[in-house]
Amino acid sequence: MQESGENYLETILILHNRQGYVRSIDIANELEFTKPSISRAMGILKNDGYITVEASGNILLTEKGFAKASAVFERHRLITQFLKMTLGIPHEVAEPDACRIEHIISQQTFDAIKQYIQDHEH
Repeated sequence: MQESGENYLETILILHNRQGYVRSIDIANELEFTKPSISRAMGILKNDGYITVEASGNILLTEKGFAKASAVFERHRLITQFLKMTLGIPHEVAEPDACRIEHIISQQTFDAIKQYIQDHEH
């Protein structure tokens, strides 16, 4: 899956947790993308089995979509925490950096970061 698809799934998960429902306009507003761009992306995610769209327009993650979104969100959260904890990077810098890093690091590197966080949490 491409980085953009991962970002869409992560955004759907975050919005659903925040407000209990997700519509295309919510994603467009959150990511500051156009509604047509979101509609195209949702079509691809739906065809690939990551989301379903209810008649009301509510977007739901499938089991496959939830698993992928959760994995991306965990990477984002832990990499942000790692940058702040180990390097003293301020949140407003660590957050967008983690968003970029989460898509390119190896599983081995992520597992090591995750272990480091677990070993150093109080």
